[in-house]
Amino acid sequence: MKRYMTIANSVKTFFRTVQSSPLQLRSITTLHSFVSPNNFFYYGSFRYINSAPTHAEEASVDNRIPATIITGFLGSGKTTLLNHILTSQHGKRIAVIENEFGEVDIDGSLVASHSSVNGEDIIMVNNGCLCCTVRGDLVKMLLELVRKKRDKFDHIVIETTGLAKPAPVIETFFSDELVSEYVKLDGVVTLVDCKHAMQHLNEVKPRFVVNEAVEQVAYADRIILNKIDLVTESELNMLTKKIKHINGMAQIKQAKFGSVDIDFVLGVGGYDIQRIEAEVEGECPSTASHPDDCGHEHKGHHHHDHVHDSAVSSVSIVAEGTLDRDEVEDWLERLVEEKGEDLYRMKGVLAVDGSEQRYVFQGVHSMLDDSPGKTWQPNEKRINKLVFIGRNLDETALRKGFKGCLV
Repeated sequence: MKRYMTIANSVKTFFRTVQSSPLQLRSITTLHSFVSPNNFFYYGSFRYINSAPTHAEEASVDNRIPATIITGFLGSGKTTLLNHILTSQHGKRIAVIENEFGEVDIDGSLVASHSSVNGEDIIMVNNGCLCCTVRGDLVKMLLELVRKKRDKFDHIVIETTGLAKPAPVIETFFSDELVSEYVKLDGVVTLVDCKHAMQHLNEVKPRFVVNEAVEQVAYADRIILNKIDLVTESELNMLTKKIKHINGMAQIKQAKFGSVDIDFVLGVGGYDIQRIEAEVEGECPSTASHPDDCGHEHKGHHHHDHVHDSAVSSVSIVAEGTLDRDEVEDWLERLVEEKGEDLYRMKGVLAVDGSEQRYVFQGVHSMLDDSPGKTWQPNEKRINKLVFIGRNLDETALRKGFKGCLV
């Protein structure tokens, strides 16, 4: 059951639940969106929050179908990767949804059956996977697949067009109630053409127009640096540094001809709040600055020295100390309301004063998903770790806002 609330109420409800109850609260605040038949997304003013689960819900297993979004600029190798998924004997049952301009060419000898769902062609291949092309409404395609072919697959892979922005597709899994009931977003995998990536990433766009290639890197949970055989080691190092500056969260793997272990693409858990806690704990250095320094001593690979970056970049904060509940909830509320459009991804683990549990959060734009995490050990240092990826990030303001929450 969902009820409509404000962002402020969502954040405040979480902290009060942490204080008063051991039950896990899972909340999402989002700008409501829907997909029209021509795939344009429209935004309204609705925000919703999931109610706290019952004991029965907590004990149950999440049986929703995981979905992975595969994105990447034109020529990055998405088609090669999809062909690999559809032809390799990997033992997994995957439904591949390619965009209407997709170029996946399945050899006739590999086709086991041919059918139709919602007017779209569905091809079953011999390795147990499905391939279909979406020409209209992605939401309808997802729901029809679940309704008519659910017993045929265990994972969904969605290919976007080379010029597509990932955000609208991501928001589909949170804003559409039917989709979120049956399908969960596993993660975003971005392929990067090493030969031409720097050209795309450095392309100058008109004011207020965001570079699509940069956005595709920014939203990624996993990044595949493809065609490494076409660049020098020096060029590859420069590209890797550029990508880490944009996105300090994503795991990166190098590849030739789009060939990677399929487990790097599936089972990402990029939006699984429990896995995010472990990921954030593992990513950030164990050393932390004194609270008065507010993390300025942390010089990770995605930390940058300038105050204001008009491009897309990532900022990390690592600091020891506990946070005032009211201050941190107000800070997060202001952040998503005022800067939500520029916040592509954010995640963190926080220590709230008076609570024995960690506070784990992750978000996309104005969507915020949060949950109590593991219990702090008696002698464990209370270290806060946060990562923000976005456009026009004011690092000084972020650090100042965080510092103002420390007790």
